[in-house]
Amino acid sequence: MENKAHAIAAGAFVLVVTALLALLAIWLTRDDGDRNLFELSTRETISSLQPQAQVRFRGVPVGKVEFIGFDHKVKGNVLIRISVDQGTPLTKATYATISSQGVTGLGFIQLEDKGESAELLVPNDNDPPRIALKPGLLDKLLAKSEVIMEQVEQASTKLNTLLGPDNQQALMGTVKQFGEAADSFNKLALKLDPFVATLPKLSQDTTATLKSVKTAADDVSGTATELKTTAQRLNAKGGPMDKVAEGSAALAASLETFNAATLPRVGEVAEETTRTMRQLRRTVTTVSDNPQSLIFGNGTPVPGPGEPGFTAPGEKK
Repeated sequence: MENKAHAIAAGAFVLVVTALLALLAIWLTRDDGDRNLFELSTRETISSLQPQAQVRFRGVPVGKVEFIGFDHKVKGNVLIRISVDQGTPLTKATYATISSQGVTGLGFIQLEDKGESAELLVPNDNDPPRIALKPGLLDKLLAKSEVIMEQVEQASTKLNTLLGPDNQQALMGTVKQFGEAADSFNKLALKLDPFVATLPKLSQDTTATLKSVKTAADDVSGTATELKTTAQRLNAKGGPMDKVAEGSAALAASLETFNAATLPRVGEVAEETTRTMRQLRRTVTTVSDNPQSLIFGNGTPVPGPGEPGFTAPGEKK
């Protein structure tokens, strides 16, 4: 009885674990959002792509591959049906490529958009709109591989021709000529050693001469700079030359004012002084001739010769 009980318990445990694993798988593979169907059609080989592979829009996961089969609308093409999350901005300029991820080499659909059109694709699950599928980088390399191999073969053939026996002999002859030319150059160098030995001294003398010339040029340049600076200071606004010009203008204005106003007034004052001196002289003469005039005044003037009442000096009245 105990063996049967243990067997039943073990079987029940296995069934519970199996159910839990199934529920976990369903939970991990569930779709949380609504998706729209789109189709891709191509004549290229898609061996690396499998159902349930990821669909990415500019690197962002947006859906998965739902179906891979033959296209009934275009004979010979492979049809890929993908489901993409609603809200993904797919336009008529959107195109798809098949890319590989990591070292596993598993393929996935990469959606890109050049931005040439802003018109969005209208979803229709009954007749899904189609997106252009362009060759990926790997497909381009495979397409070019034949051309590359042909070019490599041509280059190899040309290299074998270049390294043929005749060309090898010509190449060895050229190398020998280069060796002879090198020997001749070494001999010429030995002959030129005495002349080369004098070059350092000549270079030193030349360097000293150039330094002297440079020093003289620097001195001349410094003197010219100082003269230029002095001239700029003299001619600067508010400088000595400007002040001398202002002083000359002020002096000329003063002289003009003196000639126009002061000199005439000085002449008038001189004339007034002369008239005053004459009057003063007359007054002094009158006082000297008739001192009593200071007390009694001038009185009646003394008649002169020929006037009534004139009496000559010494004559009795």
